[in-house]
Amino acid sequence: MATKKKNEDNVVKDIVEQKKKEPRGKNISETLAPVTEPGDNTKYVMLGMKLFNLPSIDLKDPQQVSDRLNEFFTIHAEADMKPTVSGMGMALGLDRRRLWEIKTGNYGTQKAIAELPTLTKDFIKRAYEYMEILWENYMQNGKINPVSGIFLGKNNFGYQDKQEYVLTPNSTNDSDYSAEDIRKRYLTDSATLGQLSDSLDSDSDS
Repeated sequence: MATKKKNEDNVVKDIVEQKKKEPRGKNISETLAPVTEPGDNTKYVMLGMKLFNLPSIDLKDPQQVSDRLNEFFTIHAEADMKPTVSGMGMALGLDRRRLWEIKTGNYGTQKAIAELPTLTKDFIKRAYEYMEILWENYMQNGKINPVSGIFLGKNNFGYQDKQEYVLTPNSTNDSDYSAEDIRKRYLTDSATLGQLSDSLDSDSDS
C-alpha cells in the first residue's frame, strides 16, 4: 500500500515539474508591446517617401483621382503593408480631415472641397469605404493590435463606445393618491389642515 502511495506521489511530482517547464501565456504588457523586427523602420520610411514624392494631381479630374487611388493601394500591396487614411490623404494631396469631410458630406467652410466634381468625391468616398472594410478584416482576423484598432475605428471611421439610457417619466392617475394620503405626506400642521378643510367645504357648498 505504501509503495502504491509513493508511486502516485512520484507521478504527481513529475506532472508538476513538467507543467513548470511549459511556456506560460503572455501577460497584458507583453500582449500590448509593439512587435518589431530588424528593417521595419526602413520599410516604413521608404514607403512614406514613395507617397511623399508622388507628383501632384488635379483633383478636379476624376480620372486622375481614380488612378492615384489605385496606385496608392498597389504601393501598399507590393510592400505588403497596411494602407492608412493619412497616407491616402498624402497620396491625393489632402489633409485627412478633408477626406472625412468628403466622406460625410460635411464641408463646413471648405468651399474648394465642396466644389470638387461629384465623381471625384464618389471615388474618394469609395476608397474610404474600402479602407473601413480592410480595418474590419484586420480586427476580425487578429491582424492588428486591438487597442490600436479601436483607436483607428473611433478616429478614422466614426465608431463610438457609448451607452444609451432612455428616461421614461412616471405616469400617474388621479386614483393613485387619496386625500388622506396627501394629508399624511404633505400637511402636518393642524392649522393648515383646518384651513384646507374649510376651503374644500366652502368650494363644495358653492
